[in-house]
Amino acid sequence: MPTSSSAQFEYTSHDIAQTQALGQLLGALLRPGDVVCLSGDLGAGKTAFAQGIGRGWGARERVTSPTFTLVHEHRRDTDGTVFYHVDCYRLDGADDAWGIGLEDLWHDDGFVAIEWPEHVQAALPDERLWIAFTSLDAHQRHLVLRASGARYVGLLAALREQLSGQLSATG
Repeated sequence: MPTSSSAQFEYTSHDIAQTQALGQLLGALLRPGDVVCLSGDLGAGKTAFAQGIGRGWGARERVTSPTFTLVHEHRRDTDGTVFYHVDCYRLDGADDAWGIGLEDLWHDDGFVAIEWPEHVQAALPDERLWIAFTSLDAHQRHLVLRASGARYVGLLAALREQLSGQLSATG
């Protein structure tokens, strides 16, 4: 069951489908300029969540891990905006982030989901949505979503509303 405050929202996912479904709800709410940071150990569910974001937002192609390419661009047909999926695992600090033009991505025509943001934290905007993933067992994940800035507090409120509507429709 989710627990929350205005700037923080906690959720326990019981399987990959629930992790992707929460990502899908968030993806439908994202807009150009948004920055979503996905933090957690290997296998904690970051890419599965990003796949849900892509589905909810309307990406044309399947979302996969950008570990070796650093950045995947996903477009949607309806308006041409871009979902930038970034993997910072191989980066070491703000200089590396600036070297790949990370900052340009949230000033462009899309939004950004960043895996391993802790590797480039000094290069990230102060206002963002930070999602920390923790593996509880082979299937369950605990997610803590923290909003920094009014846009992201509103985004969490909208996500809670979408989630409660989904829960009441199934319950």
